[in-house]
Amino acid sequence: MVKKILIGIFLFFIILFGAAWYLKPTVNGPLLDMLFGWQVEAPEADILKARLQVPEGFKVGVFARDVPNARMMRMTSTGDMVVTSNRTGAVFLLHRDDNGDGISDGRSLLLSGLNAPHGIAFWNEYLYIAEETQIIRGVYDAERRRLSETQVIFSGMPSGGNHRTRTIGFDKSGKLYVTVGSSCNVCIEEEPYRAEMIQMNADGSGVRTYATGLRNSVGFDWHPETGELFATDNGRDLLGDDTPNCEVNLIKDASDYGWPYAYDNRTPDPDYGAKNSLKVSASVPPVHGFGAHRAPLGIKFLKATNTPAGYQNTALVALHGSWNSSKLVGYKVVSLRFDDNGSVIEQDFLSGFELNEDVIGRPVDVEQGQDGAIYVSDDYAGVIYRVGFGDIAIGIPGEEVIVPPKNPLADIEAPDLATSKAAGALIFDTNGCATCHVEGEVEGVQVKKLEDLKERYTLAGMQQLFLNPPGPMPSYEGLTEAERRALAIFVLSSEEEIKKRARPRINF
Repeated sequence: MVKKILIGIFLFFIILFGAAWYLKPTVNGPLLDMLFGWQVEAPEADILKARLQVPEGFKVGVFARDVPNARMMRMTSTGDMVVTSNRTGAVFLLHRDDNGDGISDGRSLLLSGLNAPHGIAFWNEYLYIAEETQIIRGVYDAERRRLSETQVIFSGMPSGGNHRTRTIGFDKSGKLYVTVGSSCNVCIEEEPYRAEMIQMNADGSGVRTYATGLRNSVGFDWHPETGELFATDNGRDLLGDDTPNCEVNLIKDASDYGWPYAYDNRTPDPDYGAKNSLKVSASVPPVHGFGAHRAPLGIKFLKATNTPAGYQNTALVALHGSWNSSKLVGYKVVSLRFDDNGSVIEQDFLSGFELNEDVIGRPVDVEQGQDGAIYVSDDYAGVIYRVGFGDIAIGIPGEEVIVPPKNPLADIEAPDLATSKAAGALIFDTNGCATCHVEGEVEGVQVKKLEDLKERYTLAGMQQLFLNPPGPMPSYEGLTEAERRALAIFVLSSEEEIKKRARPRINF
């Protein structure tokens, strides 16, 4: 039995290297990563500083390490980050940086045992996750960092083939969009949804084809001002180092973007274009070409209000990097500036993952936090990078940054603090909060002690908690905004006082 296994392994590698030799010199790059998801060590501080380059005014560090095959990212309402790991079947939650050192303060495992989870999105109270053949959702409690039991809202997407990732996102009206890649390099598809972007309602109903001819559109996002939908797409392979372009398309309803009949600006594909001239002429050209084999994946428009001048409403695109090129290309993040005249200006934003044919990372997705920090996932080194500017902290591996905990009430003047604290104490007593939070207040009631609140909540976060509390805590939406602020100030400033408020017992 062992002998048969060894023979099978030997034959596999013979076939693998035979194929590589046949395709030579166009096979190059981290092939074992592509085939098996093998990882490399995350770069240490000296390599990070020497290799990775960002524009003037920006700085780059490591937000989280050891995130296996990190793919798509989305920020929660409380500043945590959900990350998918499609090869391990897991979804991780990276905790926000509360101590200000630029590094995630911890992590949780939200889900495991999934089938190639990739795309993620939030809509209302739900977290949506796209697996290879289905989309699931569950109610997500951002404050408690908990995901309820999930349910399938859509199934029937094809499995197998060259492109297994499914990416999802919501437009402002609540329509859910899904991209499904082709099964092959170039072929006529027979399975439903292949090489398409589909659209559906938030509950999975009303599924329809939105756009076709998209060979492998892994990332898409909406322009913050115009509302236009842009998507990346990976061009076909095996036509040489320079053909065709990987691209960005302006996606419009019922449009066809050419694959497998055409590429670039209606250039007929040598396999299927010559006998399908009508399809070639009807195809929609891309708005921007990156060059061949760059493998653009995630795209994100920067829209945080403090984004540096010149980058507001600019798109960042992660170029995963080539395998079918004699010289390595891609392996960086670029910025795309869309001019009013329709032209697109491309510039390097985060580069240095590839140098002299040495690869230390492969960018996958881009996300921006509410504070403006920019995050880049790398599935080759299992790293989430954090790009900062101004006073946004970044983490450098091996360099510990000690930051004193921030007092969420530090900016409140003393008279306001005293008045609000007194008013909050009255609201605390009037609403019977002691029943659930003061030990001994009511005999037989198991209390939830208020502990470490200043380390876990900002003033705004505590006020928001009163509007959307976890069960069984009641909602305080009946209070005015000023009353919720006063209650939040009292709770955040009076942990020790609250613990001592237990009424003395009198025994007869």
